[in-house]
Amino acid sequence: MKACIIQPLYSTDDSRADELFAWEMDIMDQCDESMDLIVLPESCDVPVLAHSAEENMELHRKYCASLLKKARETAKRCDAVVFINMSRDTDTGLRNSTYAINRAGEVVGYYDKEHLTPGEEFKTKKDASYTYQFSDPTVIEIDGVRYGFLTCYDFYFYENFARIARKNVDVIIGCSHQRSDMHSALETMSKFCAYNTNAYVVRASVSMDEASDIGGASMIVNPRGEVLVNMGSRVGMTCAEFDPHDKYYKPAGFGNPLAAHYEYIEKGRRPWKYRPAGGAIVEPDDHMAYPRICAHRGFNSVAPENSLPAFGAAVALGAEEIEFDLWYTKDGEIVSIHDNHLERVSDGTGCVYDYTYEELLQFDFGVKFGDAFRGLKLLKFEDILKKFACHCVMNVHIKFDGSDPGYDPRLLQRVIELIRAYDCERYVYFMSGNCTILGQLQQMAPDLVRCAGAGDEPWEIVNKAIAYGCKKVQLFKEYYNQEMIDKAHAHGIRCNYFYCDDPEEAKRMLDMGVDTILTNDYQRLSAALRNA
Repeated sequence: MKACIIQPLYSTDDSRADELFAWEMDIMDQCDESMDLIVLPESCDVPVLAHSAEENMELHRKYCASLLKKARETAKRCDAVVFINMSRDTDTGLRNSTYAINRAGEVVGYYDKEHLTPGEEFKTKKDASYTYQFSDPTVIEIDGVRYGFLTCYDFYFYENFARIARKNVDVIIGCSHQRSDMHSALETMSKFCAYNTNAYVVRASVSMDEASDIGGASMIVNPRGEVLVNMGSRVGMTCAEFDPHDKYYKPAGFGNPLAAHYEYIEKGRRPWKYRPAGGAIVEPDDHMAYPRICAHRGFNSVAPENSLPAFGAAVALGAEEIEFDLWYTKDGEIVSIHDNHLERVSDGTGCVYDYTYEELLQFDFGVKFGDAFRGLKLLKFEDILKKFACHCVMNVHIKFDGSDPGYDPRLLQRVIELIRAYDCERYVYFMSGNCTILGQLQQMAPDLVRCAGAGDEPWEIVNKAIAYGCKKVQLFKEYYNQEMIDKAHAHGIRCNYFYCDDPEEAKRMLDMGVDTILTNDYQRLSAALRNA
């Protein structure tokens, strides 16, 4: 296979758009029949820096059709496979897509960039909806060669390389910009990718300037991690020949049979050591759609409140959020229990903070709900995070009283540390009606979302949320009205409603603009609202 990579000049001067577009069209005319594979960089339809979503769209509309036509003609004329990256119109918006074009000039598939930069998502308004859903790595097979894909920002997410490797791809097409990285860093990434996937990396980028040592570095790397060609910042094209089926195999550990590097790694993989990932991960709180149903203390009508069975039942049924309460023990463990007293939910007596955690394990926290749950133990906050981190949004009700003589702010700090340790910052928000706690949270963890609870002045709850920079407010039964909901929304504050188990009442709450409804009967309420 003879592969050609094309590296245009890139400019931050948008007045040069026509000039650089014409260069792209001309360079494709220079491709010839000796080439089997031609790869162009990211965003060929926007050859200059777009300063707004409107400008990005204008350039796309102006150039995209002509570029695609030229790429298809080039593939057919050269009897080559062509990969070119441009924006693509879909039913859900404009996507950053790599077009796969076969030797007959037919578009045979697309790769939609998996990791959009914040600038793409929010500045140029690219569609990111699909990136919050589980998906397999894209593989397009053409003429017996299996192509995988990485586009620009994708190259930084090394944890994805192992999933691509398992697809047994031969060539990874990298239509890229990566305009802020040094040549040496770009080479390191590409070599690392090739070695870890046992595939050739064919990467096409843009030159920031022929004298620059950042950006550019269009290159071809073999599965051994050896660079066959690297253009640096040179503008133009270059080629290299290789056999896409020539893989690199090494002993899978000293004295063992030969295997690809990723196969050797798979034998010792420890997934529980990594950041949360995979198909069970849901959209974080700042992206998840409203309205939502929150399982109050879990699905507590079928299992004991604030227990793993209650949380598990809710999450398994599709709950977007779960809510639970936190207190502390005598020895500083953070535990999930609503009351500070033990009598209602266990066979113990007294206050939870008068016992060490080991002492509390002597009590039964299931038998009062029903004999089927006999033997259930008090749950640590960390146990909830171990099982459900990033699998749902967590409404964490801090029950601590900031004015209590036994309260120590280090307990709140421990809660924050656990959330960070389990990589859960974007999946939790703190609910409290205590002004001292809200103030401490604002100081200790300003990046974590706060939700104002009722406290002693339920009619002033929205003002409290505004005063403490809360992004949410939890309205309390009988202490709310339309004016409060409207005022909260006017200040960018989402409204929870505590609580509702009646479907008709829930529909009225949603009509008033409530964003999240807390319920004790998750299945009944969610089923009714889904079918409404």
